[in-house]
Amino acid sequence: MMDGSQSKLAFYMECLKNPKRVGAIAPTSAWMARKLASVIRPENGLPVLELGPGTGVITKAILNRGVAPENLVSVEYSKTFLSTLRQRYPGVNFVYGDAFHISRIAREAGIDRFDTVVSALPLLNFPAADRTILINRILDLLGPGRPMVQFSYGLSPPVPAQAGRFSVRHLTTVMRNLPPARLWLYYR
Repeated sequence: MMDGSQSKLAFYMECLKNPKRVGAIAPTSAWMARKLASVIRPENGLPVLELGPGTGVITKAILNRGVAPENLVSVEYSKTFLSTLRQRYPGVNFVYGDAFHISRIAREAGIDRFDTVVSALPLLNFPAADRTILINRILDLLGPGRPMVQFSYGLSPPVPAQAGRFSVRHLTTVMRNLPPARLWLYYR
């Protein structure tokens, strides 16, 4: 199992291999991870979907929030990160895949409804039309009023609200992250 310094090294090695997919200059801070996980309601028993777990900082915060490992589905595109995550959190359902195929991934996992989606995807690295399609697919998997929480380094949401389709609101700005990030809630 990797310690914190090994996780950071793995992060930077992965960043060098595929900077667009990683989409960050440093791993997510524990402060931001806790804030992302704060919107989850583990008491309702529905599974939680995590997109882009990377080194597992957000995964840890989700589990510390009270989500049972078997109630967490986590989609990761990097085989390097995935191998480490599976060792570190053996009870979590880690899926190797592209989050843009989330409808198929959820169907194959036998899940039609999630409590919350926690996303660390670098959405601004993808075309605007693809981002909008992804947000709609994700919201199709959530109960009414339940959120997808997404962080971004930009000043405005990575996908603007669409009247009649979904809303977005700023949750908070986390200064204790490199770089500071804004958290956005998407919901219907």
